[in-house]
Amino acid sequence: MKTTLTKALALAALVCAAGTEASAQLASQQNLGADCGCPPVASRQTVSLSSLAVIGGANDGDLTATNTILTCDKTYLLDNKIYVPAGKTLTIQPGTVIKGVPTGTTLAANAILVQRDGKIFASGTESCPIIFTAQADNLDGTYPLTNKGQWGGIVILGKASNNLTTAANYSPTGAAGFFGTAQIGGVNSVNGGDGIGFIEGFTAADARNVYGMPPGQADDNDNSGVLRYVCIRHAGASVGANNELNGLTLGSVGRGTTIENIEVVSNDDDGVEPFGGTVNMKYLTLMFNNDDNFDYDLGYTGKVQFMLSVKLDAATFPGGDSGIEADGDDNKANPTLLSRPIIYNSTFIGNGSNTTPTGGGSGPWAINAKEKTEGEIYSSIFANYRSGLNLIKSLGTRTGTVEAYHNWFGQDNTGAAITPRLKIECNTFVGNTAPITVGGSAANVLAADNTKFAADGNVIAASVAGLDFNFAASGTTVTDQYNAVPNPQLASTCVPPADGFFVSTNYRGAFRPGQKSWLSNWSYSALLDATNGLVACPTDINLDGITNTNDFLDLVGQFGQSCD
Repeated sequence: MKTTLTKALALAALVCAAGTEASAQLASQQNLGADCGCPPVASRQTVSLSSLAVIGGANDGDLTATNTILTCDKTYLLDNKIYVPAGKTLTIQPGTVIKGVPTGTTLAANAILVQRDGKIFASGTESCPIIFTAQADNLDGTYPLTNKGQWGGIVILGKASNNLTTAANYSPTGAAGFFGTAQIGGVNSVNGGDGIGFIEGFTAADARNVYGMPPGQADDNDNSGVLRYVCIRHAGASVGANNELNGLTLGSVGRGTTIENIEVVSNDDDGVEPFGGTVNMKYLTLMFNNDDNFDYDLGYTGKVQFMLSVKLDAATFPGGDSGIEADGDDNKANPTLLSRPIIYNSTFIGNGSNTTPTGGGSGPWAINAKEKTEGEIYSSIFANYRSGLNLIKSLGTRTGTVEAYHNWFGQDNTGAAITPRLKIECNTFVGNTAPITVGGSAANVLAADNTKFAADGNVIAASVAGLDFNFAASGTTVTDQYNAVPNPQLASTCVPPADGFFVSTNYRGAFRPGQKSWLSNWSYSALLDATNGLVACPTDINLDGITNTNDFLDLVGQFGQSCD
């Protein structure tokens, strides 16, 4: 039985739905949340989110209620930048649909932003996920996966650590201490203090867009709420030239925040990007996004386990950027705090393209380690990229003696031994044009680099049994499906620590063969044959990815029949 994870992507609504009956798979998104008592999507009343917020003035878009509750009997139009102010909460019930209204390429891209000390509680369930999508998406499987940038995205800002610095390039001006002109997408400090900045993609003239805390005041246990079983589709609207919003942007979000079972699909920029912070994440599905699927920087030190990342096929989108872009010191200020996340059990599938990404560079890479990054990546699979691992070695304008390559190799650029603080171990690199490159070129890789790469338990392979990384799609039709589950499993000796967050594993990649996939219950169950080959629960009689009364009735109906 083939474990085909994307057979139903022909419907292009893709991965963000959950149904309740196998006989109604094609229309399952229209019945979203039925298990939670939600009415069919087509019958829901439409409500403008701006009607729940301040209209006009300096606080335009601020939710007015202390706790704004979005219920699944309504469809909400995200028709403005909606802010969850400090001291207030946005609660979203399971099965709720929020649709982003397009605004074009202006600073007005509609998005939801949770301010510091504000909270969002969007806790969906396996059968009742919460969906953020484009206004034009009818949830009937006909909205093409190539439709991107239709609205902004979700932004959460917190008070955890980061390594923002004023540095020489960012001198605040103006009577209020903010930048005199709006800066889009830059790394900004505010009020002359390190540790505080304006989040990427938002104007630096609005204090609501600030994240982080002054030195000595960061709270790494900061709690911004819960995102669970949430799907973000067709977002990433442009807010300026070459500047789009991420699907999920996290600015100094603390580890008290829960983020798990999140999908970002067909975004016009990165899938998920933490700017500093300590938040832990689990079960991320990042598919068909235009830029990096997972991008971390500015001192991010959280934990991540179980990520699936897939690029659009090269014929549909020949460029694209990295699976993981790893930045440790964006300001080149050599701070003490550098990005150092710990990542286990992920599967990243590229599109095999050798086309240079828009804006230049030598990618696309599976892992692009740069800006003095640190971190640990274990027990993962990286397939079908130009390069599996790219390590920046040249110091360029950086002072000091260390870049990402040196953190990995354990030796600075003078030849002195240092403690390796970038660990890439027990991973399998499959079908990549060059498994490892240094400074963007395989010609720069030394024999000692290859020796270390292998000694760290990394495996280079042309193919792996059961793993099919070929993928092709056209509009709403998939012409070649991929298979992200090796069979038999690839063993790993890099065992996650028993720290209360990581799940104990002894295999490589996001999925264990022969066991129920963490995608099957909510990601694909509503789409035609989406779970074909995935191991379902033994009690899931009708194979819709959910065990409920329908399974019981199906089973009861079979009693008394002859099995001849």
